[in-house]
Amino acid sequence: MEIAEPIGRMALFGPEHLTALAGIVVGAVVLVVMARRKRGTRTELRITRATGWVLLVVAVGWTVWGMLPSHWDIGQSLPFHFSDVLRIVTAIALITRAGWAIAITYYWGLTLNLQSVVTPDLNYMQNPELEFTVFWILHALAQWAPIVLVWGLGYRPTWRGFGVAYVSALAWAVLAAAVNCATGANYGYLAQAPAGFSVLDLLGGWPWYIGVEIAVVAVVWMLMTLPWSEPERLTHASVVDRWRCVRRWDGTPVRPRGRASA
Repeated sequence: MEIAEPIGRMALFGPEHLTALAGIVVGAVVLVVMARRKRGTRTELRITRATGWVLLVVAVGWTVWGMLPSHWDIGQSLPFHFSDVLRIVTAIALITRAGWAIAITYYWGLTLNLQSVVTPDLNYMQNPELEFTVFWILHALAQWAPIVLVWGLGYRPTWRGFGVAYVSALAWAVLAAAVNCATGANYGYLAQAPAGFSVLDLLGGWPWYIGVEIAVVAVVWMLMTLPWSEPERLTHASVVDRWRCVRRWDGTPVRPRGRASA
């Protein structure tokens, strides 16, 4: 199957890239401060759920847009990159606070998505302005969500969550590899390295970097779990009432402020 050629490419660490990185860093700090102020309130739940729905609508809409006949490209349109599924899972985490979704959001978002943020492989296929804007909106939200959930709202990574995220990543890699074999695409960068510089270049050439990445990801995710693995922190914030309260840093529940509605 024929893969379309891009009409342009965002320069790595060029002005647009550096501006996007600065915005993500500043946004993360501001959002964590705001989240701590709203933690345990009904306002917190309204904001995170609304954000989740926005992310879900934009992610699904962008996928549908890419599948339209006028935009179709077998190498770009199918949603089999890790970031494609991460957006959906992150939206579910923000809307429902499901433990499995929060775990994937944390581990994938702070590593796999971070790679796409620091060394993006952003090719422009038809509309550079639109593609640039949507790319950074989706990746910024996927980057901010785990930071806010853990450092802003008090959710805690667990070894069980590590296992869920790691097995899910391996399963998605197998699925993406099968799609690549059938289509000649490069979803998940499992068929070849990105065109520009990326972290994968530091792990050896293809296909060796795949095995190295599997091992490195396991070690890094274990290190991301260790700081939270004291006995009293072995559970995610639990649902303690109908408003799904979160827990403080010491593990005690925080109930929503304000009058309960019937």
